[in-house]
Amino acid sequence: MSIIVNLDVMMAKRKISSLELSEKIGITPANLSILKNNRGKAIRFSTLDAICEALECTPGDILEYKNN
Repeated sequence: MSIIVNLDVMMAKRKISSLELSEKIGITPANLSILKNNRGKAIRFSTLDAICEALECTPGDILEYKNN
């Protein structure tokens, strides 16, 4: 896949755990893990918005496009 999710990098920069972030944004830790490990097929804009708000970042800080 050409879209890389750098959620773990932003979480480390903000010193926030998976459990804490999942509680803040209202998704299960399992679903957050799927996103973090680049196994997700899609993300809702509402979820992306909540992640960006919780981590005080932009979607470009989390999502990266790499041409294969």
